[in-house]
Amino acid sequence: MAVTPRLILHGGAGAITPSNLPYSTYLLYSASLLEVNRSTSSRLAAGASALAAATEAVRMMEDNPLFNCGKGAVFNRDGSVELEASVMTTRNYHKRACAVVLLSHTKNPILLAKEMLVRGQTDGSGSSNGGGSDPSGGAGGAQGHCVLGGPTAEKLAEKWGLEMVEEKYFWTRKRWEQHKRGLEQGKGEMEAEEDERDREEYWGDEEGWDGKEYLPQGTVGCVVLDREGMMCVATSTGGLTNKLSGRIGDTPTIGAGFWAEEWRERHHKQLEIQAPLANMLPEGLKDVLGDCLPGFRGYEGLSEGDSLDEKHDEKRRSSGIRSVAMSGSGNGDSFLRTAATRTAGAMARFQPGRSLASAVREIAGSGGELQRSADDRWGKTGEGEGGIIGIELVNGRGNIVADFNCGGMFRCWTDDEGTERVMVFKEKYPSTTSQKLW
Repeated sequence: MAVTPRLILHGGAGAITPSNLPYSTYLLYSASLLEVNRSTSSRLAAGASALAAATEAVRMMEDNPLFNCGKGAVFNRDGSVELEASVMTTRNYHKRACAVVLLSHTKNPILLAKEMLVRGQTDGSGSSNGGGSDPSGGAGGAQGHCVLGGPTAEKLAEKWGLEMVEEKYFWTRKRWEQHKRGLEQGKGEMEAEEDERDREEYWGDEEGWDGKEYLPQGTVGCVVLDREGMMCVATSTGGLTNKLSGRIGDTPTIGAGFWAEEWRERHHKQLEIQAPLANMLPEGLKDVLGDCLPGFRGYEGLSEGDSLDEKHDEKRRSSGIRSVAMSGSGNGDSFLRTAATRTAGAMARFQPGRSLASAVREIAGSGGELQRSADDRWGKTGEGEGGIIGIELVNGRGNIVADFNCGGMFRCWTDDEGTERVMVFKEKYPSTTSQKLW
């Protein structure tokens, strides 16, 4: 049975406030997210797969200098860009997840991650080139590897025909000024002026940064559910402003900044067997011991594996497909320390009755695991700040999920009534103007 396609986007999360996000700027981001949402929705309606739709959505954001990815990526401490991207599906691909890191010449990192995933279908065992003639190690070129970076990854990108660019393509005046303001004091004024002249030819009349206006941090991402019930999450980022060269964040780390999985849920009627000793005890003592010793109570339910009659028990079971997919945005090191998205997925899968919305709230919501991971540094260093978007497929229906613990998170989706939604804060943007969002 066909599933109704769903999608949700995020464009970064962090210390966003109405004071550093003017309403006019909010409208720019909203318009960009709506454009991506509409384009991706049209693709899904035309039958595109979740993989094709999600990666195209992220490609559009990579080409937009408003976002911290691709064209709008931040600079590292050395004044260079090092891009990251990842993709993961719930089914249909051997590798399921692929990521790329430390890129500075691949125009659209998300397309390279996608190529690795798709070409992984012909990678064979992936342990070596199998004695064949392909020096790159397999028909797909990436062997069985799920994560590649630097020159190796970019050589594959060029070999596979992806668009390559000079690093200057990624430079924007606002990000460069953000980089300079964030550096430690002590750089000579003459040296700074030389840097400015070196890059002036790339900027032209591009508007600068006033040091106050919010510039999106963290990852951009898209989670998509297609009509076949497959889900895909695609993410891309420039990382943290003034990060050390070579730093790798949560965006390309499977289970930290992104996750997708599908499983078959089994429901069955529990058989009951008596525990004679327990039934000889008073009810109060039985309850106390039952709390301390699982399975001690007078009647104990049998799990599927404990069935006395497997054939008979099979009639009692029903099964259904359930799946989740998530993308995170915020302080990547905190996502790494908590394995944020995989933890949320595991909670939804292995804790009976737990919805993905509840699991995401426990990880990324106010007071959740991300915030707790910052300990007494919360609110001082940016640690622990972030949010997660996702979709949960249950009983053939896709449910949109999103939560965050910081000032705001740009997100866009189409709700259950078919209305396009764009939000950055918990509530609607507190504007006093009557100007429409679009």
